[in-house]
Amino acid sequence: MPAPIDRLNLPLFVPADRPERFAKAAVADAVIVDMEDAVAPDARAGARANLADALKDVNAPIVLRINAAGTEWFDADLAAAATLPLAAVMLAKAETADACAHVARTAGVPIIALVETARGISNVDEVAGASARMAFGSIDYAADLGMGHTRASLMAARSALVLAARLAGQPAPLDGVTTATRDAALIEADCRHAVEMGLGGKLIIHPAQLEPARRGFAPSNDEIAWARRVVTAAQHANGSAAVQLDGAMIDAPVITRAQQILARSGPSA
Repeated sequence: MPAPIDRLNLPLFVPADRPERFAKAAVADAVIVDMEDAVAPDARAGARANLADALKDVNAPIVLRINAAGTEWFDADLAAAATLPLAAVMLAKAETADACAHVARTAGVPIIALVETARGISNVDEVAGASARMAFGSIDYAADLGMGHTRASLMAARSALVLAARLAGQPAPLDGVTTATRDAALIEADCRHAVEMGLGGKLIIHPAQLEPARRGFAPSNDEIAWARRVVTAAQHANGSAAVQLDGAMIDAPVITRAQQILARSGPSA
């Protein structure tokens, strides 16, 4: 089911060799059928062969995560992707513009570049220019650099992704996974941190993560109230470039921020 890539903000991974889970995963923004880490190497050929039938009843946009360029599974994964009803292909360990462009051209659908290595971050500008959207493979990235998987250690990489996406005119990147599947407070807090960093969504690995993730990406009631007051003040400014509100100067960037908050909160705001 095709869908705009910028709306796929909380996609849910399912292993490609577990077709009984595909339709159930449609509660998410999109279903990422994973041909890479979630499937044992000796099971990948069988999973790939059954995808066409298994995807028929999935009532959600479908993204196929394929193995990285240069691996023994890449060519077969990409050939299969070109025959399936996909919204996008996600390229694991995306590192070069050439690889991204080749995937997009061959599959005939947009590519989500999963940036998860030092080389990928080093080449993030060219990767952004050759893809429709990016996502952060934070766990693999931390392992590649031998670093902790913490907010502080990953701040530079997250910032690099956000900046590259903005310069390329892409939607904000998708953040990496939270490995805890039942810790709702942690999942929500991780999503609020992602918002602070400028990320536009998060990769989800279990249905139980969806509701806390949605709460984390939604603005708080206080933020919505503030944003409404800012927009209202701007509307009554009679053309002034700046206006006072609660003792603070409200100018164009502040108004833009308020509008972004209201956009995140949905049409009812």
